[in-house]
Amino acid sequence: MVDSTATHQVEKVTYRVNPFVRGLLRLFLTISVPILLILISVRLVMSPLFLQVEYNRPGFPEDIYGFTTDDRLEYAPYALDYLLNDSDISYLGDLTFPDGSSLYNSSELHHMEDVKVVTRSAYLLLVIIAIAFTITSIGMWRQKSLRADLQIGLFNGALFTICLLVSIIFFALFAWDLFFDTFHEMFFEAGTWRFAFSDTLIRLFPEQFWFDAALVIGGMTLIVATIILFSTWRWGRIAN
Repeated sequence: MVDSTATHQVEKVTYRVNPFVRGLLRLFLTISVPILLILISVRLVMSPLFLQVEYNRPGFPEDIYGFTTDDRLEYAPYALDYLLNDSDISYLGDLTFPDGSSLYNSSELHHMEDVKVVTRSAYLLLVIIAIAFTITSIGMWRQKSLRADLQIGLFNGALFTICLLVSIIFFALFAWDLFFDTFHEMFFEAGTWRFAFSDTLIRLFPEQFWFDAALVIGGMTLIVATIILFSTWRWGRIAN
C-alpha cells in the first residue's frame, strides 16, 4: 500500500519550480506584453478603415500635385495590400496613372520591397511571440504555484509598456523629425527612404499621415496596457 502522505509530498516536489525559471517566465511576460500590444496596434492601423478615417479627417494636408481624396483612396490600398500579400513588386510596378505613366518610380519600388521585408519580419515575430506567450500564460495559470508569477509578469509588462509608450509619444510630439529619421535609419539603408514631394509615396503618405498613425498606434497600445495594468493590480489585491 502506498502512503498517501508520501505521495502528496512527491507531487509537491514534482511541481516545484526553480526560482530562476520563475524569474525567466516573469521576464518573458514583461518583454512580450509591449511587443504584442505594439505590433497588434500596428496591424490594426494597416487597414482600409484607417485610410478612410485619415484621408477624410478635417485638416489632412491636400496634395499640391493634384491627388484628390478619392484618388488617394483608390491608390493607397494597393500599397497596403502589397505589404500584406505574397505578391512580388510587380504588384505595384505594373500600376499606372490614367495617362499610362508608372505610378511608382524605381526608388519607390525598391523602398516598398524593403518595407515588405520589415513588415513580414515584424509579423513573423508577432506570431512567434503570441504563440509562446499564450502557451506560457496557460501553463502558468494551470499551475497554481505560478499564478502569482503570471500576475506579476503581466503587471510588469503593462507598466513597462506604459513607460515605454509615454517616452516614445513624448519624443514623437516634441522631436518628430528626429524620431521619424531615427526610426527609418534603424530599419532602412541611408538615403533609400527619402523622396521628392512629387513622388507618389509622399503624395499618398505625407509626413502628417505617419504622425497620426504613430499617435493612433501609441494611443491604442496605451489604452490596452492601462487595462491590463489595472486588471492585474486588482488580481494581485484580491489574491493577497
